[in-house]
Amino acid sequence: MSRFLRSRVALVLALAADLLLYAGSTGPYDYTAASFEAALAAQELVTDEWLAKDGVVGTAIGVDGMGKAVLKVYLTRPGAALVPPFVSVASGTTVRVMPEITGEFRALPMEAASAEDADPTKSFPRPVPIGVSTGHGKVTAGTIGARATDGARTFALSNNHIFAANNDAQPGDNLLQPGVVDGGRDPGDVIGTLHDFEPIRFCQALLCPGNTLDAAVALTTTDDVGNATPDGGYGEPRSTTAEAELGMSVQKYGRTTGHTMGQISGLNATIDVGYRDGKARFEGQIVISGRGFSAGGDSGSLVVTKGLLLSDRRPVGLLFAGTQTTTLANPIDLVLDRFGITIDGGG
Repeated sequence: MSRFLRSRVALVLALAADLLLYAGSTGPYDYTAASFEAALAAQELVTDEWLAKDGVVGTAIGVDGMGKAVLKVYLTRPGAALVPPFVSVASGTTVRVMPEITGEFRALPMEAASAEDADPTKSFPRPVPIGVSTGHGKVTAGTIGARATDGARTFALSNNHIFAANNDAQPGDNLLQPGVVDGGRDPGDVIGTLHDFEPIRFCQALLCPGNTLDAAVALTTTDDVGNATPDGGYGEPRSTTAEAELGMSVQKYGRTTGHTMGQISGLNATIDVGYRDGKARFEGQIVISGRGFSAGGDSGSLVVTKGLLLSDRRPVGLLFAGTQTTTLANPIDLVLDRFGITIDGGG
């Protein structure tokens, strides 16, 4: 195959996020540490400049089909912005740039009427499963990601924009299962109260402060919230977490799309995400590819590993935003460290 044809094939793969699942890979991609460090240096060098371009929504570290880490740039549409095919860094290394058409990233609360007979949207007997509809009374609906504990108390984990209504809630506010759009009402459907959340810092004019988390926890009990998904999901997550790796196969169970599979295609992502209250920039995020992996209402879902063993359900990330082809998640260890909790799971 000629160098030109190899380049064209690689570009097609980059533009079609679904094809990152080619060959059914279940393990991380191979790449050299040196190429990863060079790609990180290139990302730091150009991200601020590129995000100022109309049509650029983010960058991340990815991998090509030849075992080298590359710099991905996410675009709203084909030809949205001109970026160079390579970036040179101080070490003298040249890093390949791979454009990927994702569209605009948005936080994923439910924005439309709920689908009838969609099992995760309904009201469940207590204790409710994880992966089902929930939300603050000011929010349509999102997903209960997991049950967690600090060793003494029990918590439900989700996003700020699901439990804390984009910073617009107060500790002690009631949280519902199901969410309002799915028929949840206060006080009959209360499963807990807002305990803590990481504030989201929104962009103001040309200033875009960096965020790392869209996360919140609710104080609850084991009588109100269980620690496994409904039947047909992945079951009970493990308490032991896993660090995201390029090529890692993952799964989640969420309010809208239920049990879905995807693959980690980007690390250390810096992405501009649209919210009801404006735009927020997130840094150090996990990018997951796979059409249909998430949709509006899946925000708050726990992303776990999907290995060859049924027991391989280690938490990797907390889902919070996406497009039709691509999903974003906070690294789960950052989330758990922020609140001083662990996933209440199977070890």
